[in-house]
Amino acid sequence: MAPPSAAALHPGPSLAPELLTVPQVMDRLQLGRSAVYDLLRTGRLASITLGRARRIPTHTLADFIRTRLEQEAT
Repeated sequence: MAPPSAAALHPGPSLAPELLTVPQVMDRLQLGRSAVYDLLRTGRLASITLGRARRIPTHTLADFIRTRLEQEAT
């Protein structure tokens, strides 16, 4: 059996989720730092911690926005 290819071991950047910093989320949502950290603290916006850095995957930001739109539509 052949060993896995290098591409299989190291997927390209298109397969990895884009991670946003808190300031990038602040810009996208047009919210202040405290408001974004409140969303993170309460679990309404999911994030991961890498060392001491907090990162928000773009798909979780999209899910948050979609959920808010659905809540306001009802």
